[in-house]
Amino acid sequence: MTRILFTLIIIWVSCMVKAQERQKKLIFIIADGIPADVIEKAPVPTLKSIAASGAYTRAHVGGEKGTYSETPTISAVGYNSLLTGTWVNKHNVWDNDIKDPNYNYWTIFRFFKQQFPQKKIGIFSTWTDNRTKLAGESMTQTGNLKFDYVADGFELDTFRYPHDRDSRYIHLIDEKVSDEAAATIRNHGPDLSWLYLEYTDDMGHRYGDSPQQLQAIDWLDGQVSRVWDAIQYRTKNYPEDWVIIITTDHGRDSKSGRNHGGQSDRERTTWIITNYKKVNPYFTKELPGIVDIMPSIASWLGVEIPREQRVEIDGVSFLDPVSIDRVQGFLASDSIQIKWNALEKNGSLKIWLARTNEFYQGGRDQYQLISEIPVSKQEYKFSVKNIPSPFYKIVLEAPHNFSNVWIKADNKK
Repeated sequence: MTRILFTLIIIWVSCMVKAQERQKKLIFIIADGIPADVIEKAPVPTLKSIAASGAYTRAHVGGEKGTYSETPTISAVGYNSLLTGTWVNKHNVWDNDIKDPNYNYWTIFRFFKQQFPQKKIGIFSTWTDNRTKLAGESMTQTGNLKFDYVADGFELDTFRYPHDRDSRYIHLIDEKVSDEAAATIRNHGPDLSWLYLEYTDDMGHRYGDSPQQLQAIDWLDGQVSRVWDAIQYRTKNYPEDWVIIITTDHGRDSKSGRNHGGQSDRERTTWIITNYKKVNPYFTKELPGIVDIMPSIASWLGVEIPREQRVEIDGVSFLDPVSIDRVQGFLASDSIQIKWNALEKNGSLKIWLARTNEFYQGGRDQYQLISEIPVSKQEYKFSVKNIPSPFYKIVLEAPHNFSNVWIKADNKK
């Protein structure tokens, strides 16, 4: 009898401990079109407070300049690079028209919902396209993804938000969606959410580097403050641990600050703020990309990404150890030369090669192992004389992360 009672007590204690395990939650915010030099000078108490509790870094968009992955510094293009962890050569969103997204590259929402169908996702946004086209809600191509909490489409409501010449209605919509995000977090605590705020980009286009832009950034800081207050409320009153990630989708031109889309340094240079304290050296010492946010979200929320999809992702998690970055590949005569930056010198690295890109069409690529060498070597050259092809896909498998590079016939050194 004593043994049975003891067993029951152990089971009860175990259940109680499990019930008190803190759930991991996350919201990411895109603050549209704010250059890094502007956000660094702006009086943004909320953003600075979050960064002080966690981390801030300059980052980049635009892919690898001058290569197959060069990506327009345009809004929807940047959003989808964040959502999928890939550059435009993969996700295929080239502009704000969002004509033909390649849904074979899954968004973080699809990965999350497939693995945790009982958990909740939310989106709070000016554009319905963020939900209907980029995330692809209710589409067969996205597994009929469905958001649990939605606040968008307000730009279509011209009665409540009449379109004025100064775009003040966009500011009012940002007020609305940030209110909705804060209230939903406070009352329901969705597991993964996206808040998109547009007005800062509108003021950039209209006035460039200006007092009007700074006013928009000040208002944005207040909108983030509501969300941050809701997160702190949840953290205090519920067994939850929250991460917030705030970024922008592109910078602006240096001449006027009104334009973007090109590959100038200022258009490519962005920033990331998070309350997560233990970011890795890659985040603090390198220049992370917008594509790194998706795998970081996956890591925090415990999303397991299958290998065949992991090798396609262009970003790496800034929450976890990273072995290599800055991979380059060149075709020289009958040989391929691969170079990389070793952030950690220990361990070995496997080099895999495929001569197809079936994944892009929804298929699978067959990789062959070329070599296994020390990570510290940082370069490797091998012959492809007996395996000629106009296209090679290279995957480097390091101890802590994958990295990939495409080599085409014109990728010659």
